[in-house]
Amino acid sequence: MNIPPPTTTCSTCKACCCRLEVMLLGEDDIPAELTTRDNWGGWVMARLDDGWCAALDRNTLLCTIYERRPWICGDYQAGDHDCLEQRTLHHLA
Repeated sequence: MNIPPPTTTCSTCKACCCRLEVMLLGEDDIPAELTTRDNWGGWVMARLDDGWCAALDRNTLLCTIYERRPWICGDYQAGDHDCLEQRTLHHLA
């Protein structure tokens, strides 16, 4: 008997993708205080000392700029291969 795995959605996730480096694109409209330059001079979302995205609310694990989130975050699909891989790495799958 095959039991389907639980559905992964952004509302049931523990924000594993918020530990990834997020490159910003020209059309992204992110508050400057949430951005930084990477080692190669590109703009990325800043991360705090804990390694999580600076825009992540640590209490709710929800994005504080969801409506203005970077394009790459909006393109990241809950439950796809990359998402499930990150959840496995963080022991949440």
